[in-house]
Amino acid sequence: MMTNMNVSLKLFLEYLQIEKNYSQYTIEHYQHDIREFQLFMSEQAIQSFADVQYMDVRIYLTKLFNKKLARKSVARKISSMRTFYKFLLREKLVDLNPFSQVAIPKSEKRLPDFFYEEELAHVFEACDISTPLGQRNKALLELLYATGIRVSECCQIRLPDLDMYLSTVLVHGKGQKERYVPFGSFAQDALEQYIQQGRKELLTNNGHDFLFVNFRGGPLTTRGVRTILNSIIDKSSLDGKIHPHMLRHTFATHLLNNGADMRTVQELLGHAYLSSTQVYTHVTNDYLRKMYMTHHPRA
Repeated sequence: MMTNMNVSLKLFLEYLQIEKNYSQYTIEHYQHDIREFQLFMSEQAIQSFADVQYMDVRIYLTKLFNKKLARKSVARKISSMRTFYKFLLREKLVDLNPFSQVAIPKSEKRLPDFFYEEELAHVFEACDISTPLGQRNKALLELLYATGIRVSECCQIRLPDLDMYLSTVLVHGKGQKERYVPFGSFAQDALEQYIQQGRKELLTNNGHDFLFVNFRGGPLTTRGVRTILNSIIDKSSLDGKIHPHMLRHTFATHLLNNGADMRTVQELLGHAYLSSTQVYTHVTNDYLRKMYMTHHPRA
């Protein structure tokens, strides 16, 4: 029975990769969620995916909530299993989808963190561009803020992806989707200095064309970006921690605050759905209220 379940899982993962064109990162999340459910099935002595009933799913959800998982995490696991069973139904490997009746818990409405323009100025000032690493850090910071790209997308950028004449970068996004994103003069100046000076010194004997490199000359990783950003914050006059997505949030918020339309921001961010971009309207409304309360004589 376990062999049959593994075959079903293998077929599903191939479907995600070939038909849906999902990224490896997304596929790994699906695989992890399904493996976790298989472990639950083993504990409950359930022999196959076809034997799972609605009440088994309810027991599984109770176990998830008992682990104090965030609602967002529980919702993702339910969504993964629902999609998996839809595939099994399509392939006639099961007769019903026991997850179809389960309501996905609504996630907490958390507004994304972002920097105010005055705060961001302090962050940029913390970069010491007299050193190769400082030039890299400044270029990294400027590009992330100028484009709003994801950190994973930033780490994949290669030198041929940059068009310094048109001031655009070719971004390889989720699901192997590509988009061109423009950047401004501040990012261009920082990139040119880094490419012509700092990158050459850091690269040493490594012969790759990744734009951003670590202190050993190898390609920079997402974890490395996180470490760099935190070190910049530590050197600035700001308190607290920074997470890489804050610059993406800041990019979107500042554009909307300064009059950009929602569709444009959606395209720049690479969001498949406008609803993903609309969260920033809550941030900008909060910003507008703050400005009103600060400056209106009768606020």
